[in-house]
Amino acid sequence: MFSTRRKFAAVLLCGAALGCLLVLPVAAERMRFWRLATYEDFDKGTAKGVALRSDGRLVPAPRTTQFADPNMAYLWALAADSKGRVYAAGGSTAKVLRLDEKGAATTVFESTELSAQALAVDSQDNLYVATSPDGKIYKVTPGGEHSVFFDPQRKYIWTLVFGRDGRLYAGTGDKGEIFVISPDGKGQVYYKSEETHVRSLALDSAGRLYAGTEPGGLVVRVDAPSAKGGEARGFVIFETPKKEISSLVADAHGNLFAAAVGDKPLTVTPPLPAPTPQPVPTPMVAPGGGAVITFSAAPQTPFTPFPPMGGGSEVYQFTADGAPARLWSSRDELVYALSFGPDGKLFLGTGSHGVIYRLESNEAFTNIAKTFSGQVTCFAAGAGGKIMAAAANPGKIFALGPGPEPEGTYESSVFDAKLFSSWGRLTWWGDPPQAGSAAAHIAFYLRTGNTSDPNAYWSPWVGPLHDPEGEAVNLPPGRFMQWKAVFQDAPAGANISWVSVAYLPKNVAPVIDAIILQNPGIRVQSPNVMNVPGQPQPVQLRTPPPPPLPGLPAMVQPPPPAAQPKFEAPPQGFAQRGWQSVLWGAHDENDDDLVYTIYYRGERETVWKLLKDKVETRFYSWDTESMPDGAYYLKIVASDAPSNPPDEALSTERTSDRFIVDNAPPEILNLRAKPAGDSAEIRFEARDGASPLTRAEWNLDGGEWKLVLPEGRLGDARHESYSLVLHALSPGEHTVAVRVTDEFENQSVAKTVFKAGSASP
Repeated sequence: MFSTRRKFAAVLLCGAALGCLLVLPVAAERMRFWRLATYEDFDKGTAKGVALRSDGRLVPAPRTTQFADPNMAYLWALAADSKGRVYAAGGSTAKVLRLDEKGAATTVFESTELSAQALAVDSQDNLYVATSPDGKIYKVTPGGEHSVFFDPQRKYIWTLVFGRDGRLYAGTGDKGEIFVISPDGKGQVYYKSEETHVRSLALDSAGRLYAGTEPGGLVVRVDAPSAKGGEARGFVIFETPKKEISSLVADAHGNLFAAAVGDKPLTVTPPLPAPTPQPVPTPMVAPGGGAVITFSAAPQTPFTPFPPMGGGSEVYQFTADGAPARLWSSRDELVYALSFGPDGKLFLGTGSHGVIYRLESNEAFTNIAKTFSGQVTCFAAGAGGKIMAAAANPGKIFALGPGPEPEGTYESSVFDAKLFSSWGRLTWWGDPPQAGSAAAHIAFYLRTGNTSDPNAYWSPWVGPLHDPEGEAVNLPPGRFMQWKAVFQDAPAGANISWVSVAYLPKNVAPVIDAIILQNPGIRVQSPNVMNVPGQPQPVQLRTPPPPPLPGLPAMVQPPPPAAQPKFEAPPQGFAQRGWQSVLWGAHDENDDDLVYTIYYRGERETVWKLLKDKVETRFYSWDTESMPDGAYYLKIVASDAPSNPPDEALSTERTSDRFIVDNAPPEILNLRAKPAGDSAEIRFEARDGASPLTRAEWNLDGGEWKLVLPEGRLGDARHESYSLVLHALSPGEHTVAVRVTDEFENQSVAKTVFKAGSASP
C-alpha cells in the first residue's frame, strides 16, 4: 500500500508540476518548498509530548510529568523500596527525601556531610545512604531511625549495590577500591584496582559484579576470591577511549551496558594527592546496578558539581561473553545515567541540556523528553510501570510513562522566506505510511507573519489539516511562516517523517550593486577561453564587492539553499591596447537568472546608444577604436526576464562613473631650436584632445631618451609648454627629437635640425 500511495503521489506531483510548466513555464522556477526531513531540521523546533527520533521522525512521546520539586539544587541518586516509595538523595547539604504517590516529600535523613551521593534498598526496605566527601554509609530503617552502618575511611563513596547474598558493595575513591559489607555492618576491602576511582557498579543476571573506573575508563569484571578471606580479582573486559565509566546496568539476558564520558589526557601522569574538601557542592556520582542509579564526576579542587568535561560520551553493550558493541555516541552531550524502560529499551540521562534519550532496537535513538534542567543524573523504577528520573540545575523529579502522552504538539522553527511570499499547500508523510485512522489523529496548523518572532501581529493558526497530500489553505501572504503538528490519541506507529510547504516569493527587481570600470587597455574574457601562444600576460582586475545576502544587510546570516547566488567563475584580464572593459556586481533576491543590456553616451549627449544586448555574464569588453575620443558614461540594465513571464519581468539600471576614450596621439606643436655658440635652446608645445600629457622626453642625435618637465613642472594638463637648454655642443649639424605621451600611453614623436657654432678657444 505504501509503495502504491507513493507512486500515486509522485505521479500527482509530477502532473501538477507539468501543468504549471505548460501554463507558466518560467514562473514555475520561482516556486519553492520549505522541507523538514532530518533530525537536525526537526531539532530546531519545540516539542511538547512529541519525541524526535534520530532518523528524523516525530512520534508520540512517553507521558512525562514533573513528579516532585524537592527544592534542592542537585539530585544524585534515586531508589525505590518494595512498597513503591521513592527516595531521592542530593545536596549541597546531605539530605534524603521520601516521596509519596503524589510527590509530596518527607525528609528521612540529613547529615553534616556535603552531599548524599548514593542509595540502596535491602530486602527489608532498609535504606542505605552514602555521603561524600569524607563520608560514611548510613542505615535508615522504614521507621525513620538512622545510624552509621559502615565507615570505609575513604575520601569518596561513589556507588552502592546489593549482591545476591545480601551483602552491600561500595565503590570508592581515591584509592579505587570496592568494599563489601555484611548485614551486620562489618566490612572489608573486596577488590583493589589500579585506578583512582571506582565510579559505578552493577551485577549481571548471573550475579557477577562489574565495576566502571576513572581515569582509565575501564569496564572490569570483578571475580570472587577463590579462597575464603582472599581478595577478588579483576579482569578488564573493555578499555574505552573515554576517561570515566559514569554508569553500568545489566539486563535479564546477560547483557551489560556502560556509559563512558570525557576525553582521556594525552599523557598519563601519576594521580594527585586527594584534595582537601571545600565548602561547595559535592562532585558527581556514577550510576550503580539494579534499581539504584548514581552519578559521577572527575575530582576537582575545589569541587564543582559539573566540572567542564570535553570529549562527549559513548554507550556500549557487552554480551555475556564480553563482546563489545558501541550503541550510541555524541561529541556534545554527556551520559550520566542508564536505566531500562518497561519494554526493555535503554534510557539515557544526559547533560548539559537535560535531555532523556531512548535507544531503539534498530540502532536509532529517540529524544523523548527535555527536562529543562541542566543534567539528568539518575533513574529508578516507579510504581505502575513508570520510570522516575532525577535532574540537577535545578533539582527536579520526573515520571515517564507508562503510556504515551494523550496529546502532543510540535511547533516548527520559524521559517524566513527572505521575501514577501504567497503560501501554498502543506504536504507530509509518515514512514511507513499512515493509515487513514492514524493520519486522522495527526493535525497540522499554519500561520504567517512579517516579524521574526510570532506574536499578536501574526495571523491566527489555520487548520486542522489532516491529508498528507495537502489541502487548500487561505493564508495571508508574508515573509515568515510556522507550522504546528498535533498528535491526538495517536495509535502505535503514528509518525511524521517529512513536512513540506510550498511558497512563491513575490518577484522583486534585480539590483546592480556596483559598476567597476577597468583601466584603459585591458581586455576581459571568460576564464574558459584557451590561452594561445603570444597572448598578452594576464593583469589583475578590479572586481565589485559581493552582493548583500537576500533580504538582509550584508553578512547577517547565510541565505537558504534556494537563494544561494549562482556561481560564476571570475573573468581573466589581459593587456590589449585600445580596449575598454567593465565589470559589475548584481543580484536578484528571487534568485532569478538575469540578462543585461549595455548602453553608452557622450558626456554632453542626451541619447543613450546601444553598445551590447543579451549579455549573460557580468563583464564586457569592447574595442574603442570606433568611438571618437572624449568622455563617456555607461548604463547597464539588468532584467529578470529569463525567469519570469513577460508581464511579470522586472528590470533595473545603473549608470557608471565618467570614463575617457583616448586613442589619438597628442600633437607636438612649434618645435624649434635657437642655437647660441656651443649651446641651443629647444622649445615646443604639446596638446591632447582627451587626456592629460603625462610624460615628455628628448634625445640628441639619436642618443638616450631623457625626461623634460613642462613649464610649471606639473604634467597635469592637456596642453603643456616645454623648454630645455643644451650645452657643450660640437660644431655642426645636430638633431633633437622629442616624444610626448598622454595618460592612455598614446605617443607622438617630432624632430628639429639645427647647427651649432664653433667651439670656444
